[in-house]
Amino acid sequence: MKKIVLSVWAVAALSSLGFAGGDMKEVEPAIEPVVEVVEAEKNFYVGVGFAWLSTGTDSIDFFNNHSDRDRTGNLLVLAGYEFNEYMAVEGRYSTYMFDEDSINSDTWGIYAKPQYPVNEEWNLYALLGFGGMTVDGIDGKDIDVDDSGFQWGLGVNYAYSEDIGFFVDFVSIANGMGGTWYGTVEDVDTDAITAGITYNF
Repeated sequence: MKKIVLSVWAVAALSSLGFAGGDMKEVEPAIEPVVEVVEAEKNFYVGVGFAWLSTGTDSIDFFNNHSDRDRTGNLLVLAGYEFNEYMAVEGRYSTYMFDEDSINSDTWGIYAKPQYPVNEEWNLYALLGFGGMTVDGIDGKDIDVDDSGFQWGLGVNYAYSEDIGFFVDFVSIANGMGGTWYGTVEDVDTDAITAGITYNF
């Protein structure tokens, strides 16, 4: 009797499935969301370079050695922040490593840095800002220049990798600085050609 009752219940259950909705379907497993890991942008950068400075009372002239213009080799360090691929800010400081004639020099500047990416590797930029310079005479020379003002420059950067870049630029550090130049009060100009390397992080 128990077997008959169980059989009747089994048939009723199966028939109720048929009336309730028809076909049985396989349930597909839920798709787990894919989490994409996005690497943070490397906006900060630092750099080091060699700056060849030419200082004197005449026009820009890096390649002639004459009495109105002296040259120094300076170690330059810099740090900057890129807001995007078209704009950055940058600070620089340089101090002399060796002199050609009778001066030493220290420079500093803070710049807005508009940029133009030519392609993935090459980048053109300008430097527009404010800075200063100190020039002192050595070997008994009466030279004393200490002034600040507007500075500008133009340069190119090559991205060797995502982190490493190389740059070359020209910067007009001073135009008409007041000071003593070889014993007389003169307006002095200083220009720099710099080559260096940067690291983004």
